[in-house]
Amino acid sequence: MVFPRQVLNTIKWREDMDIALCKVTYLHRGAEDDRIEVSGDEIVELGRSFFKVRGSMIPYHRVLLISYGGEILYRELR
Repeated sequence: MVFPRQVLNTIKWREDMDIALCKVTYLHRGAEDDRIEVSGDEIVELGRSFFKVRGSMIPYHRVLLISYGGEILYRELR
């Protein structure tokens, strides 16, 4: 099983990939359809149990989808 943290770290550290080109969709109660999508260039930090964007800490368990160049690398099955 692949986890969001593993996928994001792979994108960040592989020399042939650029985290700015990925998109992360996560669960955010109150947003339209309870989802928010951010670009990889908005990710400030990849922590142990969360990632940080614009001063907000998003737990990895809220990640619904990670895509890179139009290809889906991670999808939460709900």
